Amino acid sequence: MRLWIVISLIVFGVPLTGQSQVPVEDDYYPITRFQLPEGVVLEASSFQLMPDGKLAVASRRGEIWMVTNPFAKSVEAKQFQRFAHGLHEVLSLAERDGWLYVVQRSDISRLKDSRGDGKADVFEVINDDWEISGDYHEYAFGTKFDRDGNLWITLCLTGSFSSQVPYRGWCVRITPDGKMIPTTSGIRSPGGMAFNAAGDAFYTDNQGPWNGTCSLKHLAPGKFAGHPGGFSWYELAEKTMGPKPRLPESGSRTVVEANKIPEYEPPAVLFPYKKMGQSASGITCDLTEGKFGPFQNQLFVGDQTFSTVMRVFLEKVNGHYQGACFPFREGFGSGTLGVEMAERGSLFVGGTNRGWGSRGTLPFAVERVDWTGEVPFEIHEMRAKPEGFELTFTHPVDPKTAGDVKQYEIGTYTYIFQASYGSPEVDHTKPTIESAIVAKDGTSVILKINGLQRGHVHELNAFGVLSNEGHPLLHSHAYYTLNYLAGE
Repeated sequence: MRLWIVISLIVFGVPLTGQSQVPVEDDYYPITRFQLPEGVVLEASSFQLMPDGKLAVASRRGEIWMVTNPFAKSVEAKQFQRFAHGLHEVLSLAERDGWLYVVQRSDISRLKDSRGDGKADVFEVINDDWEISGDYHEYAFGTKFDRDGNLWITLCLTGSFSSQVPYRGWCVRITPDGKMIPTTSGIRSPGGMAFNAAGDAFYTDNQGPWNGTCSLKHLAPGKFAGHPGGFSWYELAEKTMGPKPRLPESGSRTVVEANKIPEYEPPAVLFPYKKMGQSASGITCDLTEGKFGPFQNQLFVGDQTFSTVMRVFLEKVNGHYQGACFPFREGFGSGTLGVEMAERGSLFVGGTNRGWGSRGTLPFAVERVDWTGEVPFEIHEMRAKPEGFELTFTHPVDPKTAGDVKQYEIGTYTYIFQASYGSPEVDHTKPTIESAIVAKDGTSVILKINGLQRGHVHELNAFGVLSNEGHPLLHSHAYYTLNYLAGE
């Protein structure tokens, strides 16, 4: 890739003076790897900054560690202290009023250190109204507190195929007084949860039955997210959910079934399999007001297999969320699981290979990503328009390259919506980019496209577009999930 970029710069006559090599991710977002205590297996699943400035780090192995001065240039093993242990696969953390709330496989509990010795000594169960069967796959992921004080929980199916005990395959809300509200059905195998800047809840689901590839899904109350394995629990949830939706047709397509099933909300963003990852995981939203760079209000999503963090731009079209995913950062030490954006502009990343394997070669890791202050040249947003897409950029573009349709490639495909495991890419098309109109200020381009395909991923490669200073895009690919056509 780097060789091709250098060749393209030469072809377009852009000088390379003063630049020994093409910029790379590390020039903008370097990774700091924490030194972990010797002999500790810390498969970091989630994070929570505490009022005293310490960072709580949960381990999939049922422990919670506190890290003093987590923003230090170098974080050493002596900064870790174990806060709690003996828990059951903690995958999410949240803090309120000095209590640390933990989402574990069997319940939500809250912990407190009442003695001030750095160790939790008060443990209270807040809610345990869902059940477990003992199947290894029955994960439970949670959010931070929403604006009403609720915690949202996604409950993985039993074995990821069916639901053998109540509310497996569901999203539920836990109110401030500890009551459970069944909220959304159709969950398969979640990998993380978070709210966007508007306060709406999202989770990642993973490839498998009724999921052709990994995806980001909007958890709209009363809706159905696609996997009917938990339909039997509608009999327990009619007060909040209403009647059970009709069964989707196996072998169909997501937008075809969305037209037929009013309750079905198709994935907001599909992560193309083996292109963007294979095991979508944690989610966090950039609410740092520019302290992490130019991506305010966008989501950052991990992938366990690829050991990466992706970037997601969302918009609403015809009342539904959809949008684009972009590569952001690779090279983490282990398989990305938990991610957490701190207000001061640092991204904490936890990793585990869990025996599944990952590109990162370590069995587990705790890391931090910081912004250097230099803004990379990136596609900032990709918005659906009636005539095609509008691209915005983090730097003004070179009008010659950005206005040349030959410097872009686009193709589309989708996935089979089916009861069997996963799907290959299907229904490929090759739209035509008829024009590329550069805005006067150079910060955006309108691509007029003939052949948009509803329900398809639109894979764009802006390989030849340069900035006004002659730099190539740090990441030239974007993948937009076009469930609904703008202006339709």
